[in-house]
Amino acid sequence: MIRAAYLAHEGFEREVEEELRRAGVAVARWHGPLALTEAPPVPSAWALDVWTDPREMAVPSIKGAAAALRAIQRNWSLQPVLHHRRAALIEAALPPLKGKALRFPEAAPSGHLGGWTLLSPELMLASPTKTSPFLRGAVRFEEDREGPPSRAYLKLWEALTRLGRWPGPGETVLDLGAAPGGWTWALAQLGCQVVAVDKAQMDPGVAALPNVTIRTESAFGLEPEREAAVDWLFSDIICYPARLLGLVQRWREAGRARNFVCTIKFQGETDHETAAAFAAIPGARVFHGAHNKHELMFCLLEADAPG
Repeated sequence: MIRAAYLAHEGFEREVEEELRRAGVAVARWHGPLALTEAPPVPSAWALDVWTDPREMAVPSIKGAAAALRAIQRNWSLQPVLHHRRAALIEAALPPLKGKALRFPEAAPSGHLGGWTLLSPELMLASPTKTSPFLRGAVRFEEDREGPPSRAYLKLWEALTRLGRWPGPGETVLDLGAAPGGWTWALAQLGCQVVAVDKAQMDPGVAALPNVTIRTESAFGLEPEREAAVDWLFSDIICYPARLLGLVQRWREAGRARNFVCTIKFQGETDHETAAAFAAIPGARVFHGAHNKHELMFCLLEADAPG
């Protein structure tokens, strides 16, 4: 009996399976990008989406399958794997979902959404509940192809959208490892005051923004105790996960940052142990987004941390 399904981003199936194995969960089988397990659902940083209440349902006909899904709830997201023509016909018989691109900062969809897939022509797997509000676990944005100097801003947008919070006017932001300035640009658009720290050169257009201050220094050379307090600390630094963990711990211990959004980048093998150490920080959220590569996002909001 399948009791949970974990949707892996293409190319990250191994990370999902390794993470589940560390949690004591064995993958019964893979169905395309879905890791099907016979154990109850557990938190998964590497899965784009987790189907938390899957059940196998007969597919007597196209209309019968659509009716069975509609009898449970209105909104369903198809995960196409096999029998594409039959799945498309069932999907067409369900209420349409727009799945429009978001214009950041725009809130994530709040409507209830389930997931389903065909296991065979006569059998589907459907979960009325899943952890992501997005179709197939992936948020899409209306991209800006003119302003930012790189596409790194998309993973920042995704992280903030998933958090449901972002900096605004009157708040101060520290962006560590900022060059060439994709995150700094995105943060400056929100109206906050951004201090960008990097020894490498920033994009001139970003550096010229009125609410951006550039510090040509090493992020690891800063002494948190000597720095002014900030509302948000961001980091997209390329470094080993353990080194980033130490940096985050120093800033937390100094009490100089209220909220953290950092990229945990992996070089070579995935350091699951350090990823787990990030996740163990009280109030932390660790996840792999649709715009992430071999990396995870670590987020810690003051409102989520225990008082």
